[in-house]
Amino acid sequence: MPAESLHDLLVRVRERLNEGDAPDQESRALLGTIVHDIERALGAPTPPASRVAAAATQARRLESLAVRFEAGHPGLAETLRELMDALVKAGI
Repeated sequence: MPAESLHDLLVRVRERLNEGDAPDQESRALLGTIVHDIERALGAPTPPASRVAAAATQARRLESLAVRFEAGHPGLAETLRELMDALVKAGI
């Protein structure tokens, strides 16, 4: 998957966070940090092994948040899972 598509998913996550029924402040802050970390990793020229390790860490964090948001914020949970899949497919 091209990096541009990953960026599109990150934009969708940010948009969902700004919707009226967004998660609590603590969850928003954690998700904002994860999105920022992913954006930084996508833009940084790092060795592939480092990117894979970083993506694995972020994917676990995203999955945890997706489970947490499943009942109250299903759209956000779905977007997070799409982002995880895109990261894995991109080999980041």
